[in-house]
Amino acid sequence: MNYELFQSINDLAGQSPLLDAIMIFITKKALYMYALILLLMWFLGSERSKRTVVFAAITGALGLLINFIIGQIYFEPRPFVAHTVKLLVDHAADASFPSDHTTGAFSLSLAVLLLNRRIGSFMLALAILTGFSRIYVGNHYPFDVLGSIVVSLVVSIAVYKLSPVFEPVSRAIIAIYNRIPFVPKNKKGVSAGH
Repeated sequence: MNYELFQSINDLAGQSPLLDAIMIFITKKALYMYALILLLMWFLGSERSKRTVVFAAITGALGLLINFIIGQIYFEPRPFVAHTVKLLVDHAADASFPSDHTTGAFSLSLAVLLLNRRIGSFMLALAILTGFSRIYVGNHYPFDVLGSIVVSLVVSIAVYKLSPVFEPVSRAIIAIYNRIPFVPKNKKGVSAGH
């Protein structure tokens, strides 16, 4: 079933140059788009936005750590190793399950969504496209993406529920940033964006 679902999505590759280009762009560049969104939230946003960025970073890092642990325990070959596929983006033949790209995308998106619905919703839509693109370009099976979504959900909810534990870290990082001399200040001497 996993392979059949993979085939039904991967078989779309090569039929539309425009769709191929979009999927390749998303699979290669989406994480840069997330970085840009988080940087804008940090430098242009309020104290709450900065806090959201810190929590998103913690969530993303924990999600990828869990992926690494899963990859050490369970090894599934990538689709292009086990089958003949339409491979649009080359990738190392490392563990396929779960997808790091998808875990990163969903972890960041869900962390932001829990604290900022508007930006988080946009990021979540991009995460769905990222997961789909990983199958489309031949790098992952659908269950790899599904596993990543589960990891991201668990980690995002855990970090959100344990926010009092992470709050001192968030406050410390923001306080250090606010002490940097070149950070623009408003008339009250507080960093711009508060």
